[in-house]
Amino acid sequence: MQKWDELEKSSFLDANARQRAIGMTDKGSFTELLGPRDRFTSPHLPVLGTAVEFDDGMVTGVGRIGKHPVFVISMEGKFIGGAIGEVNGGKMVGTIRLAEKAAARIQKEHPDEYAARRPLVVISFETGGVRLHEANAGLLAHAEVMDAFQDCRHKLPIICVVGSKVGCFGGMGFVAAATDVIIMNEQGRIGLTGPEVIEQEMGKEEFDASNKALVYRTTGAKQKYIMGDCNYLVEDTIGSFYQAIADVADKPMAEIEKLRRIGSVKLVEEQMGLVKLVGDMQPKDAMDLWKYYGNEKPEELPELSTAEFLKVVKCRVRN
Repeated sequence: MQKWDELEKSSFLDANARQRAIGMTDKGSFTELLGPRDRFTSPHLPVLGTAVEFDDGMVTGVGRIGKHPVFVISMEGKFIGGAIGEVNGGKMVGTIRLAEKAAARIQKEHPDEYAARRPLVVISFETGGVRLHEANAGLLAHAEVMDAFQDCRHKLPIICVVGSKVGCFGGMGFVAAATDVIIMNEQGRIGLTGPEVIEQEMGKEEFDASNKALVYRTTGAKQKYIMGDCNYLVEDTIGSFYQAIADVADKPMAEIEKLRRIGSVKLVEEQMGLVKLVGDMQPKDAMDLWKYYGNEKPEELPELSTAEFLKVVKCRVRN
């Protein structure tokens, strides 16, 4: 394993799940829970003739950032596309519930210091959604994760991190949207139905999945940032994600609540307003929306570096 200082400078996009988990917490602080030595594997995959992973394609553990305990969930896209099944879904739910218990204990033992010691959950999404091999268990895990999110509301932040090669699609796109804060690099993508599936079902005229520029303009981080679906757009280093997470860790919960996309009547009304806008505009490309929000030369935005983009971009103003 790389030294922590070297890890912070390395590409988040190219990192595996364990490297991301270690690099998103303070140096030397990460302890893995239910790691490969514990041999928690899917009972369903061998029956279907599919190989297993001893961590079931998900790294879970706890570290810290300053005084804040950080409960980490990091998905590995190289194993069945990061898809969620019974065991890795259970690990995900269990980690969030553990963070909730830690929050209650810290609140009880350190009531005057809770804000400085408040835990957070960081989820590095790299997944296509439900594991079809064990679909019912995977779907149940999605529901249980979102239920756990709701129980953590106003108590501790749930941070979504997207910047790996698979992106975040399928039912996990819903799950990501239900978090408090979303952090992405330029290579990150979030959506519901993957580009290849849209093309397969609706035809190339509807969505050309081979047009990578179109795919990124539709599901990529710059589009999400302009539309307000991404709160932090960072450089592609593990250290950049670490710094953004550290920034969120110290924010008051009331301020974090304002960063959400769903979860209140007001936010539902905002989303319905967007649906009406798109219905009225009938945009052919995300760049039509970029121009609507004040970007005079939207065609130039995809070519800009992250730093240049953040200096000039104009985004949807949230109420």
